[in-house]
Amino acid sequence: MSEQDPLYDLLVIGGGINGAGFAQDAAGRGLSVVLCEKDDLAQGTSSRSGKLVHGGLRYLEYYEFRLVREALRERSVLLKKAPHIIWPMRFVLPHSPEQRPAWLIRAGLFLYDHLGGKDDLLPGSRRLNMLSCPEGQAIKDDFPKGFEYADCWVDDARLVILNALDAQRLGAVIHTRHACTRAVRHQDHWQVEMTDTDSGEITTLRARALINAAGPWVDKVLKGAFGEQGKDRVKLVKGSHIILPKRYATANSYLLQNDDKRVIFVNPYEGDKLLVGTTDIVYEGDPDQVAIDDNEIDYLLGVVNRYFAEPYRREDILDSFSGIRPLFDDSRENPSAVTRDYVFDITDEDGKAPLLSVFGGKITTYRKLAEHGLEKLRSYFPQMGKAWNDAAPLPGGDMPGADFDAFLAGLEHDYPWLEHATLKRYARLYGTITRQILGEAKGYEDLGEHLGADLYAAEARYLMEQEWACTAEDILERRTKLYLVMSNEEVARVRAWVKAQKSEVDRVAMEEKGRVVSE
Repeated sequence: MSEQDPLYDLLVIGGGINGAGFAQDAAGRGLSVVLCEKDDLAQGTSSRSGKLVHGGLRYLEYYEFRLVREALRERSVLLKKAPHIIWPMRFVLPHSPEQRPAWLIRAGLFLYDHLGGKDDLLPGSRRLNMLSCPEGQAIKDDFPKGFEYADCWVDDARLVILNALDAQRLGAVIHTRHACTRAVRHQDHWQVEMTDTDSGEITTLRARALINAAGPWVDKVLKGAFGEQGKDRVKLVKGSHIILPKRYATANSYLLQNDDKRVIFVNPYEGDKLLVGTTDIVYEGDPDQVAIDDNEIDYLLGVVNRYFAEPYRREDILDSFSGIRPLFDDSRENPSAVTRDYVFDITDEDGKAPLLSVFGGKITTYRKLAEHGLEKLRSYFPQMGKAWNDAAPLPGGDMPGADFDAFLAGLEHDYPWLEHATLKRYARLYGTITRQILGEAKGYEDLGEHLGADLYAAEARYLMEQEWACTAEDILERRTKLYLVMSNEEVARVRAWVKAQKSEVDRVAMEEKGRVVSE
């Protein structure tokens, strides 16, 4: 490493929602930014959430009023910024008096309706007669009363991708599959090594400040790249979900109270499925190896079957996934009671180049987390612009009036040959970027090779060229959810196609390198 290494204002470590949010916000304020992520964007916690933009109704029980208020306000902000990947959803809460009395639920919902302020875009809560309303037909008659309130759904992984895309548009440099393996602090900058996790090649650079937003790996990064010692400050809490077939006709979600006072979400997922979760278990293993266990499966099925009239069995489970919540360790024994709020730790060793580490946080408040974190660095960057991105749409969200239905109707008019379900999937994933992918296509033959389900080469090529996808899993699991509807043979076809594309890119690069050398 030398003084010839490129110098950036800010290096962000971590390509989850917090890291991508930092990179986007900082680049928009005029800072030069580079982001490194050891795996794919959103490969960890940020693609394994409950996929909700919500205030956190249950956090009221732990008196997290500031967090809930901020999250409810952010819910409205994000709904306007990304109407293609975020949309309203109604949640039905069958009343179980053994857990919470009706007056307590009504009081909590009243607070929830009003904490967000007058700019809240969603309707308020209401009581339900579960024996007569359509939403009650799937629920046992043991629960004749219920409540309904509003929150929002989000495609969590795509929220990360869109922030990274916008960060890049604003000038940030995004390095996926590059781990920060060494960082040495100097008076006015950090000297950094990034290691390509595929090739082992080392890239060096300098940065005036570092942000450690590595999520579950935040302490590991501090001890590895920085050589810091001391007590871990993050509590790892595992949350697991199962995917079941959807057997009820209504479009709503359910919030189910369990006898341990926790709540479980049952949300419509990918059309004909349900996403059920989550668990809360202190985790001490390797975050890269996290997986659901039998006790968690029994727990989730037990809650569902307590309420649903038609029971589910293990054989009904279509898939599962687990993620690690990197919560700030506030010494509470109950994992459900550990704060979901975020905490910053900033060190500069007597005025030297600063390091800001991020603990905790949740998807809904990532934007405010980035705003607050950058303000803590303002004294180091007096030239940094003010907060700016409360209204700017994320890539693909720039549809007039944030009206998704009108936008979809326009696509159907322009591409009448494309099946409605496929076009809606495009619109939900990519918003206005859909037109960039489809271009002047007049039929399926113009989309290139059919790779399986409704995936064609045009879409897969866009994801590899523009959204950092490098493997079939990047395409099928994080940027789309097509793995849920593809056969093993189709997945293998996608893998072979991706491998061929990468080989072609490598061949062209080698030819170009040879041409430059010969000249």
